[in-house]
Amino acid sequence: MLDFKKQLSSLASAAAEEKFPGCGLDSDTVFEMLEYPPDTTMGDVALPCFKLSRTLRKAPPMIAKELCEAISGKGEGVVSSVTADGGYLNFKISHDYLVKNVLLAIEEKGDMYGSTGSGIGKTVVLDYSSPNISKPFHIGHLGTTVIGHSLKLLHQFEGFKCIGVNHLGDWGTQNGKQIVAFKRWGDREKVEREGIDALVELYVKFHAEAELDPSLNDEARAEFKKLEEHDPENIALWKWFIEVSFKEYEVTYNQLGISFDSYNGESFYTDKMQEQIDKLRDMDLLKLDDGASIVDLEEYGMPPCLILKRDGTTLYPTRDIAAAVYRKRTYDFDKCIYVTSNGQTLHFAQWFKVVEMMGYDWADKLVHVPYGTVSIGGEKLATRTGNVILLKDLFRQAIDKVTELMDEKNPDLPDKDAVAEAVGVGAVVFHYLYNNRTRDINFILENALSFEGSTGPYAQYTYARTCSILEKAGELDFGEVVITAEEEADVLKTLNRFPEKVLDAINEYEPSIITRYIIDLCTAFNRFYHNCPIISAEDEAVRNTRLRLTAATRTVLGRALSLICMKAPSKI
Repeated sequence: MLDFKKQLSSLASAAAEEKFPGCGLDSDTVFEMLEYPPDTTMGDVALPCFKLSRTLRKAPPMIAKELCEAISGKGEGVVSSVTADGGYLNFKISHDYLVKNVLLAIEEKGDMYGSTGSGIGKTVVLDYSSPNISKPFHIGHLGTTVIGHSLKLLHQFEGFKCIGVNHLGDWGTQNGKQIVAFKRWGDREKVEREGIDALVELYVKFHAEAELDPSLNDEARAEFKKLEEHDPENIALWKWFIEVSFKEYEVTYNQLGISFDSYNGESFYTDKMQEQIDKLRDMDLLKLDDGASIVDLEEYGMPPCLILKRDGTTLYPTRDIAAAVYRKRTYDFDKCIYVTSNGQTLHFAQWFKVVEMMGYDWADKLVHVPYGTVSIGGEKLATRTGNVILLKDLFRQAIDKVTELMDEKNPDLPDKDAVAEAVGVGAVVFHYLYNNRTRDINFILENALSFEGSTGPYAQYTYARTCSILEKAGELDFGEVVITAEEEADVLKTLNRFPEKVLDAINEYEPSIITRYIIDLCTAFNRFYHNCPIISAEDEAVRNTRLRLTAATRTVLGRALSLICMKAPSKI
């Protein structure tokens, strides 16, 4: 729809200059004003004229009418009709345009259709997932992981060079707590046998015991300080905890089809922080406050940014600043994106401001992408209390449900286990990414695993349907294209919007734009499928046209699913 809207913008701008000389309504301004009517029978794209009323000193209906008169008969091959309705100018896309600029473009570009290449020559670093070691993946980690990876896939698709960073939470006082817990109550054989579950059990026990004996927290801080001072015993335990944790994480990443370009966690920056601390001191930005070292941000309406604790140990801002400097020097990014929960918004605002105060001219290239919190039954998730739904358990339940359905409806399906995993895991991912990322979610397991309505399985079944039709039909005939039904045109109009949706998702850092587009495309295709005979169409040109529409849908739907971390089985 991007190219169509650009051509409409030029037409409307020229018409405005003809009817209202000197009005200054350029094509870029018109482009920003264009919108999609809620009722598509009125038009495919609309130009509301209300904002023009004050400038042109005319009523919106009169402006729309005069622009309509100036445009009528122009834009041949692009616009099939233009009408004025109240204060709106409504445009219909011609079928010729849809065939030449959508169907033929998809057939030419294949699964690269939808990419405008706007990111070519630019580099983006994306920091996401980043679990804390010794803690398992739970539903609360799903947001940063799938939002972050979807944004990486979207940027790659648009031509950006992308560096995916898993900034492991492998440094900090929580590691001191884990060390204390293991030294007091741990059993090495049990941890080797049970993996991360045994580490979590120890972590939960630590917090329960610390409620009764607060001195354990002091002990944990002391153990972390020893870790920072490279105590051999603590270093060995810490490395082992990472190894045990990563065995668990890799299973989930493989299920999601996710890999990273860097696994440099917080510990990687321990020898890189002092340079930034010294720079803050040299610039007289570091102040002492009750023994701690801070950067005062009162002028900017924020609490102080804590850089060093009283005992001299570092904190998240210290490590994040060092990491940002390292990434700029190493990757020379055009954007560095951080995908974390809404709860960390202040943290990022604080250290972003500190980076700016330090004189780094790339501070405005740092982007925080927050997402809403997940609760269970209205209660906040917390590993320390054990109130979590583990992702591995959630995925297992989803996969088991899909397997039951397949055993009932298609027991001889090839690669049934792989398909069940793709559909089960996809159901959870799609459910999460369907909502705006900033929305808080009260996670209800039954809703996530529902296979009815606007769901991942519905989208995957639609994709499999296109594959089945094309497999039965055999080779396509790329001859004459004949559009005979409105359902055919609707499929092309929906496909036409894909490039715009990709850019919108990138500009708004919002994967749900793609998820909802997928449902729009599936709805348009399934309406076409049910109302228009495809393989059985009597006219050969109509049959071939409908098969090509099916192939185009398969191409775009497959690509769209891949952009939100979902697999697209050809048979379900």
